[in-house]
Amino acid sequence: MESTVEALSAAYEEFVAAAAGVLEAKEQSGGQKTAATEAALEVFKQRWELFRVSCDQAEEFVESMKQRIGSECLVDEATGAAPTRPPAAPGIPPISAVRLEQMSKAVRWLVIELQHGAGAAAGAAPHPHTSTHFDARFSEDGAQ
Repeated sequence: MESTVEALSAAYEEFVAAAAGVLEAKEQSGGQKTAATEAALEVFKQRWELFRVSCDQAEEFVESMKQRIGSECLVDEATGAAPTRPPAAPGIPPISAVRLEQMSKAVRWLVIELQHGAGAAAGAAPHPHTSTHFDARFSEDGAQ
């Protein structure tokens, strides 16, 4: 993370310096288009692109960390492995890994049945391959 911040900061500093270079070149040329102003503008464009790339990389890093932290929190919450559990949001009871797996299997089988046109008969009999019963009412998990 530190290297990402340093790279972004360095790219920003170079971008600002290039902007200052353009202003100085224009001032020295009296606002006229010269080789020096064109060169300063070219450097400015390059620094702008490098700064944008650094911003994109920093954004990708932040997004990947958000996903990683979210995934870890979900797994910790589902398995009960969180060392210190913050209070759950009001109205949302905690869920165990077994319960999460049951819900996942139920959703998968419902999708399969709906894809095969058996949506109307889905509740008539449990799927022969399911190994655990799933209560569609989402009653509180007794395992916790």
